[in-house]
Order: sequence, then structure tokens, then C-alpha cells
Amino acid sequence: MRAVVQTVSQAAVTVDDETVGEISDGLLVLVGVTHDDTADDAAAMARKIWELRIMDGERSASDLGAPILVVSQFTLYADTRKGRRPSWGAAAPGPVAEPLVEAVIASLRELGAKVETGRFGAMMLVSSINVGPRTIILER
Repeated sequence: MRAVVQTVSQAAVTVDDETVGEISDGLLVLVGVTHDDTADDAAAMARKIWELRIMDGERSASDLGAPILVVSQFTLYADTRKGRRPSWGAAAPGPVAEPLVEAVIASLRELGAKVETGRFGAMMLVSSINVGPRTIILER
């Protein structure tokens, strides 16, 4: 499992001209799932995201009660070592990935996070205003 975590002053996800998730002063998190990820990996990733000291003053989202916008992102597992066309073979298929992305979201909520989301499998427009910019790549 991989996640790209960015501090944002604003972030939103739009699907078919409808805003489906939106936050201010929090974290935008893109989550990718590979074939051998488990529910335990999802819970561990959620804890890492929630406690990551990436916010102002070396504080975490948990310290500040900052909201989190989680967006599924299979392209985090792109293989670009050969040629110009990425291979998606390392990305888990939707029926495997969706429950694990949902498990990350559920685990974040259990930890106390206010979580907004994109829509799995949809063509999403993701907008953000990065702060810092601060971007961290997490792997499990």
C-alpha cells in the first residue's frame, strides 16, 4: 500500500460536476493498493497518516484535529521502467482495492479523523492548494 500525503489549505474532489469531498486546512491523501495488501496494512497506513508530523510546528493531523481527504489512486503503482507507456500490473484490481481503501477510511475515522472521500472508480477532478509544499510518500 502506498500513500501520497500533502498538506493543503483547500482540497476538493468533483465527479460529474458534483463536489463529493472537500476539506480546508488538512491533508490530501492519495491511496494506492497492490495485490498482497491486507486489512492490517490498511489499519497501519491509517495510523501513519493520522500521526504523521507533517503539519505546521511538526504536529500531526491527530494533534490538530485536521480533516483528511482520501482519494483512491491506482496510478501510484505504475511501472515506468520500460518505454513510455506505464504498466499497471502492480496495482490491485478494483474488487481487491476498493475494500482496502474503504478500510483505510474506516480506520482513520475510528482513530477520530474527520474524513472526506472521492468516489472509487470514478473519473474525478481533484483540486488542491498545497501548503509548504509538504508532500510525503508512505509505504506499507
